[in-house]
Amino acid sequence: MTAARPAAALPAAFAGGAGQAGFGATLRQVQGEVADFINHGGPALATAATALSVEGMALRQRANGAGAIDAAGNAQDPELQQQFLASIQPWAAETAERLGVAPHLVAAHAALESGWGQRPLRGAGGADSNNLFGLKAGAGWRGAVAASTTTEYEHGAALKKTERFRSYPDTASAFRDYANLLIDNPRFQGALNTGQDAHAFAQGLARGGYATDPAYADKLGKVAAQLLHGGGAVKPTP
Repeated sequence: MTAARPAAALPAAFAGGAGQAGFGATLRQVQGEVADFINHGGPALATAATALSVEGMALRQRANGAGAIDAAGNAQDPELQQQFLASIQPWAAETAERLGVAPHLVAAHAALESGWGQRPLRGAGGADSNNLFGLKAGAGWRGAVAASTTTEYEHGAALKKTERFRSYPDTASAFRDYANLLIDNPRFQGALNTGQDAHAFAQGLARGGYATDPAYADKLGKVAAQLLHGGGAVKPTP
């Protein structure tokens, strides 16, 4: 059963401390942005939805019944999150058993990499690659490939690059390949058999070079904590 949906929080700019005048100015700005987007398809039609401020995007999402989004564009609607978790539950449980970790850690990793299923990696023609874990297609990969733009960090600087990613026929194949990668690659041995220890799991992935983002382990740990304490559909093992 889906948990009761909590009341949506106001955008950060609406929080206390700005005073009534600041609130009114921000609200008028956001209302203007939303009205302009609805009437004209976005400010000057040049930058479309990305031209909206974060507050405007959040308000527009609420007006459309889709919930709030964060600054990175990830869905923050609890119902969307629950739907995503329910859709991957059997594969997360199977994978977790193979890796020796709690199912909510696997689910958290899929949620982080895919933006709760809202940022799917797509191949030619827009087909979903089912690559929920952002696995790249290296020289040894013999399966299908999807090219996509991603953010990589070099010497602390974030750079946009087009990379080749693995593409799968279905979700089950993605989870099984993910498990095979972690089990077979010695670099990720530190992430295996970590049970419910989100910190150890995240650090094991980060030290193995799973991602170039220096804050990757911290981000994964936060999503795992959200699932553990926020009533997510994928529960930790007893």
